[in-house]
Amino acid sequence: MAMLTRRLFLRFLLGLPFFSSFPFRVHETWADPSVLPRTGGNSIGEFFKGEELHYEIGVWVFKQAAVGKLNFKEMAEKGRYMATLQGETLGILGWVARYRVDTYRSIMEEVEGGSRLRSVSFEEDVKVGNKLRRRTYFFDYQKRKWIQVRQRKDGTKIRTEKEIPPGMVYDDFITASYNFRYGVYGEIERGKKYTVATFPKKGPSSYEVRVALKEEEEKRKKSERLKDGKEYLVKLFLDPEVTHSKEGLIEGWLSKELYPTEGTIKDVMLFGDVKGTLVKKS
Repeated sequence: MAMLTRRLFLRFLLGLPFFSSFPFRVHETWADPSVLPRTGGNSIGEFFKGEELHYEIGVWVFKQAAVGKLNFKEMAEKGRYMATLQGETLGILGWVARYRVDTYRSIMEEVEGGSRLRSVSFEEDVKVGNKLRRRTYFFDYQKRKWIQVRQRKDGTKIRTEKEIPPGMVYDDFITASYNFRYGVYGEIERGKKYTVATFPKKGPSSYEVRVALKEEEEKRKKSERLKDGKEYLVKLFLDPEVTHSKEGLIEGWLSKELYPTEGTIKDVMLFGDVKGTLVKKS
């Protein structure tokens, strides 16, 4: 269990319960000019500027085993924004995981007249105790290249460079979540199935996302006596090896504004159900 918690604890407790934490590009439902852009801002960056979401993650009898925060800020350069997702373990389970802190940081630029965001760079930091492991990805669409720089625990760095295929845009998972909420990939529809393509770190792969029908939503709300703020029931089917669970199933709720309010990874090995819940939005 020690090896599992040190390497994957925050991926279970932070990244996976939140719908916004999945790298994806919708293949079956593309952007429809008739529904873009959303109102409420001059551009996609203006629409989300200043937003901050706070979550707590629970497992077993521990209601607050970890906490997470996602924020979206404007940068000094016009048309560029930075979003940061950070989570850390707490209490007894934090001690078991050596108080691990995971930080994901995306720098994005507005394209297509401010109607969508595109990744400029994406950084992953994993701090366990006093040791830091970092991976940074840079995207150069003029040269059609993406570059990975990996920093090991001993401080040494490894650099790799790969081609971006013509017509392909690689949105990291944070960038993709804001594009999804803004309507870049089309409006969310109940009963719709989406094919989800992940960022190709180890080659292309895809998962499946299903938005439940209204009847299933209402039945779930009634049986579980759910509070207001849960508009869409979403089911994600991943490779069980990714979630370390029996079926690779993750269920979550989105608000009317399409930000994640709750998510549960079902039957995680050694942990059971792992649940993330929105506690504050500003």
